[in-house]
Amino acid sequence: MQAQGGDIAPKPQRIKITKSSDEKAAPKRLKDVEISVPIVYGTIAFYLGRKASESLSHKWTVYVRGATNEDLGAVVSRVVFQLHPSFNNPTRVIETPPFEVSESGWGEFEIAITLFFHNDVCDKQVDLYHHLKLYPEDESGPQSTKKPVVVETYNEVVFPEPSETFFARVQNHPAVIVPRLPPGINLSTPAAENMNERERVDTKDNPLNQWFTNFSEADELLKLAAARQQVQAHIVKLRRQLSAMDNQPQPSQPGVSYDWM
Repeated sequence: MQAQGGDIAPKPQRIKITKSSDEKAAPKRLKDVEISVPIVYGTIAFYLGRKASESLSHKWTVYVRGATNEDLGAVVSRVVFQLHPSFNNPTRVIETPPFEVSESGWGEFEIAITLFFHNDVCDKQVDLYHHLKLYPEDESGPQSTKKPVVVETYNEVVFPEPSETFFARVQNHPAVIVPRLPPGINLSTPAAENMNERERVDTKDNPLNQWFTNFSEADELLKLAAARQQVQAHIVKLRRQLSAMDNQPQPSQPGVSYDWM
């Protein structure tokens, strides 16, 4: 789902993470539960004006952020941005939020973005690709130095059967969509693992915040989708229980004897 210049596409995309291949080493997981993390990745490019050199005509920033500009550090451990090889140190590793890289240049190119997650979240990475755009498509006159070119993509990363520690850490986190636990499961949030009140970076103070696209409508769609998935997961669980009951041996009926005359 991509937005440019404030426009919002009608339907968000979902990136579903497959389970770990090493089940023995995996932490205890919650069956029939999914955690959804809405993310936005994109670029903001500012034209520096006629006085700038041709090789440094624009200043731009590539980033990954929460859909409502909240800190993703409780889920994401680091982000790797692969820039064009003409840049010094084109592989940029960002290990703390805000997950972003700022540079200057003149050309457009594709940026590879790789998300890595904390150990109790997922042992797999997510690969994303974004095309850096410096020039607006809807303006025929001189480019403005005050209005940047903003291109963002809105996705949802889904973690099926999350670990108990992951769930406990983010169950009250504003950047994460967490369903209600199935009946009979109660988890407390350990103080040592609570990253909601400590160590969280308020990315809403980002100076680029005023240019970010508002994805609140899409966020509501995702919350509705998460609720629907929770109902479906509960239905699946009930079907499993009914199937198990059907497969149980039935008590034998008392024999019927016949008296033959």
